[in-house]
Amino acid sequence: MPNEKYIGMELSKINNMLKRDYTRSDIKKEVDNATGKNGWIIGYLAENFDKEIFQRDIEDQFLIRRSTVSNMIQLMEKKGYITRESVSYDARLKKLVLTPKAWEVHRLMLENISAKEDKMRQGINENDLAIFFSVLEKIKHNLENEGGK
Repeated sequence: MPNEKYIGMELSKINNMLKRDYTRSDIKKEVDNATGKNGWIIGYLAENFDKEIFQRDIEDQFLIRRSTVSNMIQLMEKKGYITRESVSYDARLKKLVLTPKAWEVHRLMLENISAKEDKMRQGINENDLAIFFSVLEKIKHNLENEGGK
């Protein structure tokens, strides 16, 4: 099997290439403080800006323990990404609201994702993309059935 390609190895190579590309990008410094789970939370709050989102929603959405989410929210507040605001119907509840700084980070992340997506799709027709995504779904399904979920 010396000339055979391995799915895992090829996916790992692409992942490494994406990481290197991001490391060289202009937005890296501005977005770095909001990466990881903070970036997920910013994205989730941005996508649900028209709803009241509370700490328990973050816990449920990302399957993170209460204490972990509490620490993350406190840190995000210190970094200036979110504020906690009271709601009129329950003094115990504080909804999470993105600050202008977080909205800017979200905008930069979306631009970066869009640019990378455009770059990766160059020269690939819609039929090939459909097959590619179908194969990825099958791989995910195979791994989930193996207990990888």
